[in-house]
Amino acid sequence: MIDENDVRHIAELADVTVTSGELKKFTSQFNTILEYFDTLDCVEGVTNERTDRCNNFREDEVTHSLPQEELLANASEKEEGFFKAPKVM
Repeated sequence: MIDENDVRHIAELADVTVTSGELKKFTSQFNTILEYFDTLDCVEGVTNERTDRCNNFREDEVTHSLPQEELLANASEKEEGFFKAPKVM
């Protein structure tokens, strides 16, 4: 099971600030989730012996889309005909 030090470490890795009150709550929630995964690990799956399956591809169909101006009409920021997103790094 996970203890508060593990939750604190995970929060640091995720660059998330966790208060001491949240620490206890998150530790409990993490352990509940892990217990659920333990339960799922015990469930026996159904096997299907069919091996005659293959990928079924469909032909690409060219269809009309909205005009670029209409697509960008509600964009908060755009640049050279594209959506502009904030820099991540």
